[in-house]
Amino acid sequence: QVQLVESGGGSVQAGGSLRLSCVGSANIFRLNTMGWYHQAPGKERELVAHITSSGDAYYADSVKGRFSVSRVNADNTIYLEMKSVKPEDTGVFYCNRIFNRVSWGPGTQVIVSS
Repeated sequence: QVQLVESGGGSVQAGGSLRLSCVGSANIFRLNTMGWYHQAPGKERELVAHITSSGDAYYADSVKGRFSVSRVNADNTIYLEMKSVKPEDTGVFYCNRIFNRVSWGPGTQVIVSS
């Protein structure tokens, strides 16, 4: 009954931008720190950005200065603004709670070409 759905992925050239969205039920989002995870081809899934319920954002070194995570609690939505994308950003992006994770959604695929 709990669901997370990511969207906004696609193909983009290096240096370009994408905006990813993640929507879920209010039960998932409310008062929870939410994160964006990236899984590159052949690699393990890793946390690249997360945002607290009050809006404090944190980033992995690999995306710091390029990505921006935000949330609209009333819409049960988090976003990932990806700028200056690199080929290493290629992969599937997922969202989930940082603590007490629920079932993973389908993810959204990003392909960055050089």
